Amino acid sequence: MIVAKRSTGSEGDPGGDPGGDKVSGETPGREQKAQGPEAEAPEALGEDALGEEDGDAEATGPLRRCLVTREIRPKSELLRFVVGPDDRLLTDPAERMPGRGLWLTPRRDIVATAAAKGLFAKAARRRVVLPSDLAGEVEQLLRARCLALLGLARRAGQLRTGFEKVREDLKAGRAGLLLAARDGAPDGRQKLAALLGDRLPVALFDSEELSLALGRERVVHAVVAEGGIAQQLRRDLDRLQGMQAADSSPTEI
Repeated sequence: MIVAKRSTGSEGDPGGDPGGDKVSGETPGREQKAQGPEAEAPEALGEDALGEEDGDAEATGPLRRCLVTREIRPKSELLRFVVGPDDRLLTDPAERMPGRGLWLTPRRDIVATAAAKGLFAKAARRRVVLPSDLAGEVEQLLRARCLALLGLARRAGQLRTGFEKVREDLKAGRAGLLLAARDGAPDGRQKLAALLGDRLPVALFDSEELSLALGRERVVHAVVAEGGIAQQLRRDLDRLQGMQAADSSPTEI
């Protein structure tokens, strides 16, 4: 385990509200800007208080700041972490765990940077225990979450498998997501991908992973109907793509 110690910065180093996820009002430091340079760089904030001046909250949803890039983005584009009662860092892709959220852009290099620089402890202003391979653990968690959502889509009747059924749904415009096993035959994938126009199929799982998740044998092609499950899958697949190695296959998202 890696233990990230709390930062020993100056008393002027601003911090966020230690409680909860709800953020509203003015951005900390805006009214204090004339009081000193530390008010201009709220590096200790995990969940900054972001008002409408920081973006169109009504159009994009709640906004959060990435601990590493310092970019303010809709939280739907970020990944949430919390510190548990035992000081261990927990990944919270469902955004339901209690405690103050710490947000990162879901990219492998960014997660590794946050761990290496002790940014979780600095933002939380407390001791934080990290797993030895945080980025790898996050990737496996997101992979399992995506496969579970695929199983849910099948049970809900929103997923079909097989080349002919998938092609039928694509031609009828019923496809929200097209998945292709990365170890499947390239010609079949290319034929189906041609029906997507300028989009790309999701090719993040091999046939064995898809088959186990869906309870069927030799799954190579699958399509998820447009709807709530497809929307959640898009977000989680996008985050998984960011956490994989740079040479991973591209996805539609």
